[in-house]
Amino acid sequence: MRILFSLVLSLFISTVSFGQIEDPVQWNFDVISVSDNEVDLVITADIEDSWHLYSQYVEGPIPTSFTFFENKSLEYVGDVVEGTPHEDYDKSFDTVLKYFEVKAEFKQRIKLLSDTATVVKGEFEYMVCNNGMCLPPEWIDIEVTLPAASKPSAPTKNSEGLWQIFFLAFLSGFVALLTPCVFPMIPMTVSFFTKQSKNKSQGIRNAIIYGLSIIGIYVFLGVVVSGVFGADALNNMATNEYFNLAFFLLLVVFAASFLGAFEITMPNSWINKADSASDKGGLIGIFFMAFTLALVSFSCTGPIVGTLLVKAASGGSYIGPIVGMFGFSFAIALPFTLFAAFPGWLNSLPKSGGWLNSVKVVLGFLELALAFKFLSNADLVLDLHILERETFIAIWIIIFGLLTMYLLGKLKLSHDSDLKYVSVGRLFMAIITGAFTVYMIPGLWGAPLKLISAFPPPLEYSESPYGVGYTLGEEAVHKEEGQHLGPQGIMAFHDYEEGVAYAKSVNKPVMLDFTGKACVNCRNMEQGVWSDSQIKSILKNEVVLVSLYVDDRKKLAEEDQYETTLAGKKKKVRTIGDKWMVLQANTYQTNSQPYYVMLDSAGQPLLENANYQDYGRVDLFKDWLDRGVAAFN
Repeated sequence: MRILFSLVLSLFISTVSFGQIEDPVQWNFDVISVSDNEVDLVITADIEDSWHLYSQYVEGPIPTSFTFFENKSLEYVGDVVEGTPHEDYDKSFDTVLKYFEVKAEFKQRIKLLSDTATVVKGEFEYMVCNNGMCLPPEWIDIEVTLPAASKPSAPTKNSEGLWQIFFLAFLSGFVALLTPCVFPMIPMTVSFFTKQSKNKSQGIRNAIIYGLSIIGIYVFLGVVVSGVFGADALNNMATNEYFNLAFFLLLVVFAASFLGAFEITMPNSWINKADSASDKGGLIGIFFMAFTLALVSFSCTGPIVGTLLVKAASGGSYIGPIVGMFGFSFAIALPFTLFAAFPGWLNSLPKSGGWLNSVKVVLGFLELALAFKFLSNADLVLDLHILERETFIAIWIIIFGLLTMYLLGKLKLSHDSDLKYVSVGRLFMAIITGAFTVYMIPGLWGAPLKLISAFPPPLEYSESPYGVGYTLGEEAVHKEEGQHLGPQGIMAFHDYEEGVAYAKSVNKPVMLDFTGKACVNCRNMEQGVWSDSQIKSILKNEVVLVSLYVDDRKKLAEEDQYETTLAGKKKKVRTIGDKWMVLQANTYQTNSQPYYVMLDSAGQPLLENANYQDYGRVDLFKDWLDRGVAAFN
C-alpha cells in the first residue's frame, strides 16, 4: 500500500503542479546492420540532469516496456536488451530500483525475411522521475524503416569445407596414381584403347567413357557411405569416441599394409567376374574394365580411399563423402583420358621400379601418424589422459624420424630393393621430414608448435601445462571456484551458469566458447589466434571465458537428464556435452565449432557471433573482441 500511495501521490503532484513542463527525455532511433539478414533497432534516450528513467525490470514505478507489432517481413530475435542500469535504494518506493541517468540504450535484434525494405512498427511506455516527483507515464510510437535482406556474399562454412575436401581428395587421387597398383595400368590401358579403336577419335571417346566410369564407381561408393550413415551420424563421427577408436584401428591396418606386412586385396572371384564382363565390348565392357581397375588396385587405393572417406565423413556433411570420391576419382581418371588423346606422352612417363614401392612406404608412415590423431581424439573425449600432448609428440617424432632414415636409405623394409644411391628427390624429402622432426622436439617442453596445432592435444592437456620446469606463483595458482586452466593459460569456466554468475559479480562481459575436445579448428584458433599477446590479454583480463565442450561425455545426474526437441527431432540429453550442444543449436541455430558469443551481464548478445571461417585471423578476431568489450562498457 505504501508503494502504491507514493506512486499515486507523485503522479498527482507532477500532473497538477508541473502540467506544462517539457518532457525531460529525448528519444532517438537508429538501425545498425549485424549481418546480411539481421539488424539491431537501437532506441536511445537522452535524459536531462537530475531525472532518471526506469529499467524494464522494476516493481513500484512504471517500468519501460516495449511492444512490437507483427510483420510477416521480419522476425524479432529475443527480447529487448538494455544497457547496464544504476541500482540504488529509492525512499519514495521503499525498494531498490534499477534506473538510467543521462543516457539509456535499448536494442531489439530483428531478422529480415524480405528482399525489399520494410517498416517495423510498435510502441513503448516509460516513466521518469527526479528526487521530488514523477511525471505521468508516456507512450511513444515506433515506426522505423529497415533495409532489405541480402544474400551473403562470402561462402558458407559448408561450401568452404566441401572445397577443402575436394582438393584434398584430388591430391590424394594423384598420390594414388603413383602407387605400384595403379601407375603401371596407365600405359597398359591406354595402349589397349588405341589398339582396339578403329581411329583416334574413337579411342579418345572410349577413354573418356572409361574415365567417367571410374568416376561413377567411386562416387557411388561415396553415395553408399552417406546413405548408410546419414547426416546426423556423420556429424557425430568427429567427436564420437567409438568412431575415433575404429578409425585408429582402420588406419593402423592400412599403414601396416602399405609398409609391407600384408596386402589388402579383393576376392579373386570378384576380379575374374569383372574381367570376363569387360570382354563383352561396348559401353558395358568399358564400364567393367574400369570396375576391374578399381578391384585390382584396391590394395593401394583402398587405404587412401578409406582415409579420405574418414576425413570427408567426419566433416559432418552427408555430401562430403560424395564430393571426396568425385575429387579422388577425377584425379585418377584424368591421366587415362589425356594419355589416350595424346599417346605420345606415354614415352615421357618414368619407368616402373622400386620407387613405386617407396611411395607406398611413405604413405604407410603418414597413415600411421594420422592414426594417432584419431586415438588422441578418443582420449580427449573420454578425458583419460593416456595420450597426452608430450606422448603424442614423442610418437610423431619417432614416426617422422624413421621416415627420414628410410628416405636416406638407413632403414630398409622386407620388400624393399637395394638402394645404391639417394636420388635428389629423396634427399629433398628427407630434408623436409628431418627438419619437421627436429621442429617437433621443443614441443616436448611446452613449445606451441603452431605448424601442427590442429593435430596434437592442446597445451593444457599435458603433464606440464605451463611447460617443463615452470613454477607457478601464488597469483597464477589463484582461481575462482568452477574455473579451470584453459588454452594459452587462460582461466575458463566450463559451466554456463557459473560463468555468467561470476561475470555479473565482477561486471565483465562473457565470451561463450562453444568448442570440442576433438575439434581441429578449435585447436587452430587457440594456438594460432589466441596466442597473440593482445588477444590473450583481452581474454585474460577483460572478459570471462566460458568454454563449453559439446563432446564432453561425462554423464549428467539422473535428475538433470531430460528430453528436448532438436532440429525437429526428439533428443535425449544425457551428457554434459549434450547439454551444451542443445544450448548452442537451439539458441544460436548452429552446431559448428568453434563458435563464439559475447554476452552482457544479463546474458544477452552484445554483437554478432563469431565463427572460425569468418574470424579465424588475429586482426579480425581482435576487432570482434574490441567491439564486444566496447559495447559492454
